[in-house]
Amino acid sequence: MKDPLRFSRRPELPSSSLVVAWSGDVGQLGPKVLDYLKRKLGCESFCEIEPVDFFPLGGVAIEDSLVQFPESRFYASPRHNLVLFESNSPASEWYRFLNIMLDVAEHYCHVKELYAIGGMVAVSAHTTPRELVANFNSSEVKEALTPYQILGEFDYETPLGQRPTLNSFLLWAAKRRNIPAVSLWVPIPFYLAGIDDPESKKRVLAFIDQRLELGIDFSDLDGEIRSQNEKLAEARNNVPYIEESIAKLESNQSLSEEESLRLVNGMDEFLRGK
Repeated sequence: MKDPLRFSRRPELPSSSLVVAWSGDVGQLGPKVLDYLKRKLGCESFCEIEPVDFFPLGGVAIEDSLVQFPESRFYASPRHNLVLFESNSPASEWYRFLNIMLDVAEHYCHVKELYAIGGMVAVSAHTTPRELVANFNSSEVKEALTPYQILGEFDYETPLGQRPTLNSFLLWAAKRRNIPAVSLWVPIPFYLAGIDDPESKKRVLAFIDQRLELGIDFSDLDGEIRSQNEKLAEARNNVPYIEESIAKLESNQSLSEEESLRLVNGMDEFLRGK
């Protein structure tokens, strides 16, 4: 069988932490977090997984006239003992794909901990503080992260007839190798999920920065957040139904399907300057 791994170099990583993100995530939160880390920390690509066995290649997506081929790529910053893995979600052979990914993490990067990043849609206003929700693959890692103000007290069981989420599968595969692993999620206000929510990005990045002691300067991201909040305030001041809908959410009132759709479309048009 052909080796699905293609290395461009072998970074020196005697010990490292791995952060994982999947394309197509809610609000593209995971990929945006990784893009920020790559830019701020100078992470460079060193390996990729060939897509042939894991992704349907009978057709490809096209966005803005650019062909979007599936990619599964590793990046590293040896100076920060950090490895990033960004990929489309594999369409098939999840178990084999995740174990190939973990082979690289374990044998080439000596990963001591793993964090999978994702977003979830929230029926809440953007004025609600962003929370970090997590599930863990061991009680030990859960206890170790207690000081970081992570919500981890909830119960969930995969519905009968459905398979677990990819991140749940990843945590299980990591546990079999004795790699502590956490799946992290940030609830994103539903009317920002298709645009951008720098507050959610900052919430994840602040945790990663603190946990891994990276020393990141977030002044640029804080500027994004201020700019976004100014635009949101302007939208509320200038568009009555946007103000009415967000005020309802702030007082924990539900919106009708029509109101929700109108808020999504109105906010999209306003923030994109249409």
